[in-house]
Amino acid sequence: MNAPSSIVFVKLSAIGDVLHGVPAAVAARRAFPDARIGWVVEGRSADVLAGHPAVDHLFRLPRGWLKSPSQVRSLRRQLRGFGASVAIDMQGLLKSGVATWLSGAPVRIGHAKPASREGAWLAYTHPVAATMPHVVERNCDLLTPLGVVATMPEFDMPQWPVSRLRMRQWLQSQRLSGAPAIINPGAGWRSKQWPADRFAAVARGLARRDGVSSVVVWGGEAEKAVAQQIVAEAPGAAILAPQTTLQDLGELARLARVFLSGDTGPLHLAAAVGTPCVGLFGPVPGSRNGPYGRQHVCVEPSAALRPAWDDRKTDMLSMLGIEVDAVLAGTLTLLARSQAA
Repeated sequence: MNAPSSIVFVKLSAIGDVLHGVPAAVAARRAFPDARIGWVVEGRSADVLAGHPAVDHLFRLPRGWLKSPSQVRSLRRQLRGFGASVAIDMQGLLKSGVATWLSGAPVRIGHAKPASREGAWLAYTHPVAATMPHVVERNCDLLTPLGVVATMPEFDMPQWPVSRLRMRQWLQSQRLSGAPAIINPGAGWRSKQWPADRFAAVARGLARRDGVSSVVVWGGEAEKAVAQQIVAEAPGAAILAPQTTLQDLGELARLARVFLSGDTGPLHLAAAVGTPCVGLFGPVPGSRNGPYGRQHVCVEPSAALRPAWDDRKTDMLSMLGIEVDAVLAGTLTLLARSQAA
C-alpha cells in the first residue's frame, strides 16, 4: 500500500504495556518520516510518551472514558480531525478496538485472535497473527501490512530535564559513594510481588559485596510501607526514595547503575531509558514480558512452579521460588558489566 500520511497508535494502558508499544512507533517514524503520528492513551501512562520524538500528538483519555458518551464523541471528533490513514491497535481489547474504529482510518491493523479479545478484531481490516515470543516484537509485527520490518526495535526515549535536575540534586544530597542500585518492590498484581525481606537481603548483599547503596522507590502509600520495611531491614545499605513522578523515575533510573524489580511499569520504564535491569518473573515468563534488550537479566523460578496462564493473577507460589542468591548473582553480574564498560 502507499506510504501513510498519518498513523494513530492505540495502546491505552498500563504503563509497561504502553512502553512495550514504543518501538513500533519508533520504527514507523523511521519508515515514514513525513507521516504525522498520534497515540491514544489513558491516564498517567501518557506521561512516559510526553516529548517522544516519534509521537506528534497524544490523545489523552481519562479512565472509564468508554462509559461516557460525551468522551466517546470527543475522541471521535479529535481522531477524525487528525485524519489518520492508518490506525494500529496494539492492545486488542474492546475499548482499544472502539478507539481504533472511531479513528475512521481506512486501514485498521490489530492482533488476530486469540491475542485480540472481547471482539476487538471486528474493528480491523488487517488482523496480524503473532509469530514472535516477546510483546515488543509482536507490536512491531503490526507494521508488516505497511511493509515495515523492525529488525532491531529501539525505544529512543526522550529526556525530561526538569526531572533529571530534581533527581540529580536529591542524589547529591544523599552523599552516596557512587551511582546506586534501584529497588522497586511494587507490582500491579500481588502474584508479581517478591517478599520485602528478600529485597532487603539483596540490598545488604550489594552493599557488602560490591559497596553499592540501594535506593528503594515506591508509588502510593501501600508501596511506601513496603519500601520503608526494606530500608529498615537493610540499615546503611538502602535509603528511601522521595515521591516521584513517572518522569522523575525515568531520570532516576538513568542515574543508577542497575534497576531491580518485578514485572511492572517502572521496570519497563528503566529498561526503555537504557538502565541495565534485573527482572523477577514468576507467573509470566520473561521471554514474553521481560525487560527488552540484551543488557538485561531475568531471574525466574523453576518451570514446575510456573502457573497455568489463566492462573497467573492468583498464583502466590512462583515468586517465592525465586531465591535471594540468584537475584544477587544476576545483579552483581550486571554491575560488573557496567563497571567494565
